[in-house]
Amino acid sequence: MPEEKKFRTVNRSLGKKPSIGPIPTDQFFPWIGILIVSVLIFYYILGAGWLATSMAFGWGCSTWWIVSSNKNFISKFIGVPRISRGYMRFLPLTQQEKRGSDEKNL
Repeated sequence: MPEEKKFRTVNRSLGKKPSIGPIPTDQFFPWIGILIVSVLIFYYILGAGWLATSMAFGWGCSTWWIVSSNKNFISKFIGVPRISRGYMRFLPLTQQEKRGSDEKNL
């Protein structure tokens, strides 16, 4: 029976999106900007109250999330490097030294 090759993940965080609790980090700073603008416009300038301000903030955040999550819409403006996840067979250092000496003999 042939020996089954086993792979070990080197960096488990590759392929996962960073987040602060339930909020994705790529949405964090735009949402802060939307919060500041909605408070300035709806609460201070229009005097609409906190309910209207929070509804405007929720509407702005949800709209931004929909627009920015569509990769075809936003990502065409900024070129982002692509990180891919790969696997490599684990070789201990002692076997690498042996293998290096075997390759020299070939």
